[in-house]
Amino acid sequence: MKPELAALISEALKQLVSDGVLAEVPESPPQIDRPKDSSHGDLSCNIAMVLAKRAGMAPKELASKLIASLPDSALVHRCDIAGPGFINFYINPSHHTEVVRTILESGAAYGRTDTGGGRRVQVEFVSANPTGPLHVGHGRGAAIGDSLGRLLEATGWSVQREFYYNDAGQQINNLALSVQARALGKDPEHPDWPADGYQGGYIEDVASAYLSGETVQAADREITGNRDPEDLNAIRDFAVACLRREQDQDLKAFQVIFDEFFLESSLYDSGAVEETVETLHRAGHTYEEQDALWLRTTDFGDDKDRVMRKSEGGYTYFVPDVAYHHNKWQRGYERVINEQGADHHSTITRVRAGLQGLDVGIPEGWPEYVLHQMVTVMREGAEVKLSKRAGSYVTLRDLIDWVGCDATRYFLVARAPTSQLTFDVDLALTRSNENPVYYIQYAHARCASVLRKAQEMDSGLKVNEGLAHLGCLSEAETLALTITLGRFPEVVVTAAERLEPHDVANYLRDLAADFHSFYNAHKVLEGTAETMTARLALVAATQQVIASGLGLLGVSAPDVM
Repeated sequence: MKPELAALISEALKQLVSDGVLAEVPESPPQIDRPKDSSHGDLSCNIAMVLAKRAGMAPKELASKLIASLPDSALVHRCDIAGPGFINFYINPSHHTEVVRTILESGAAYGRTDTGGGRRVQVEFVSANPTGPLHVGHGRGAAIGDSLGRLLEATGWSVQREFYYNDAGQQINNLALSVQARALGKDPEHPDWPADGYQGGYIEDVASAYLSGETVQAADREITGNRDPEDLNAIRDFAVACLRREQDQDLKAFQVIFDEFFLESSLYDSGAVEETVETLHRAGHTYEEQDALWLRTTDFGDDKDRVMRKSEGGYTYFVPDVAYHHNKWQRGYERVINEQGADHHSTITRVRAGLQGLDVGIPEGWPEYVLHQMVTVMREGAEVKLSKRAGSYVTLRDLIDWVGCDATRYFLVARAPTSQLTFDVDLALTRSNENPVYYIQYAHARCASVLRKAQEMDSGLKVNEGLAHLGCLSEAETLALTITLGRFPEVVVTAAERLEPHDVANYLRDLAADFHSFYNAHKVLEGTAETMTARLALVAATQQVIASGLGLLGVSAPDVM
């Protein structure tokens, strides 16, 4: 609808140029928005206020001339001028109802576009250290990242989903030492327990599996515990495999699938980290001070230079990140999106600085970042802070076990990533209108129920018969529903462009509300044959859009509830 209206406004602007009212047609397309108040029309444009000064007249006067210059079109029912010069457009009801035909003819393709043109984009998300079970923050990252991938695919991008395992560094040594301590019969209260050791119940499970000689298969490896509590290297490899397997199982339960699992250790094994450091050194972007190697990140917009290699010899954590992203560039990903926790904010500037310093053509602002805030879990009116298995945090598996995959995915993606999220377990379990995922899924199930009953009444009934009678869809609740259905393609494109999947979640709540209002106001299976079949077509279209929208969030669309 917006593109059609924009085309009409552009034609009117050309006419104003021809009439000498304007000197030229503006390069930028007119901005068209949806008024928050439906009484102000279906769409609104501020073009008259933007161009008034150039035209040398008041915005309202220019708005009036533009309206008079609009080509004849069945799209626009009427226009009016509001405030300082906004033009409000009221769309013909017949245009709204025709969306039912478009949806039923398009099926699952409705709302999908090819704006990405098949270009490759990599989405990296979760990327948890293999040192413990996935926590709720990882879960939020998984829900957001997976939905981003689905949105990008729906808009024509070729998407690769990647999980980056930080399987090198001190945290892995701490994991190995913790498992070894358990294998030697020590607990966290023992005076020899590692200072930064992990204390969750899973450490004891890993130690027990290692001592019993269990074989663990995780993604690219199969490792058998050799039962020797003194072999720290063997313990390290076994523990990492165990935790990778557990994380894989959690992701499977969350219905998140990755195309690639990339190991940080491979960057060291291949020499990529050393090569990255050497390249930056040769380019003159490094210097030594206090026995440490520094990167001149201030040359690329950072507030201070950063240590690359510490005085004791180890690299700081952002150095392998630079090598890793250089690898992504070498793999041909001109667009890369990283979904990470807000604690990664400080790394953005230095990683980008390192990539610029390599001077290999990587553009500024690459890669893109989507950062999510923390999750607070509430149950029975109190914050849940601990998990017996994890020891110090609530796990993703806890949420899935408590409320199911669908509710977990919806709740974790339903708010803007920049907002802190309170996950109310009790609300997620409620079978009422207050629970948004239940409310939306119930709307889909209600659609399915209506269509089943119609078939029971008349097995030969074809929903598409209603397309010949869309003129019967004239009630206020009906038109409101068709207008919301017509918004879906715009919502998908905007959510993909802004990397904001929560827009889809919010849209689905609006759609469910409009459907329930329509359903409660009108008897679908009563009235004339023409009215009934038209309403059935509307119900089928609604069912399709709800299913498509939930699919973008990785949430199921049940036919029965």
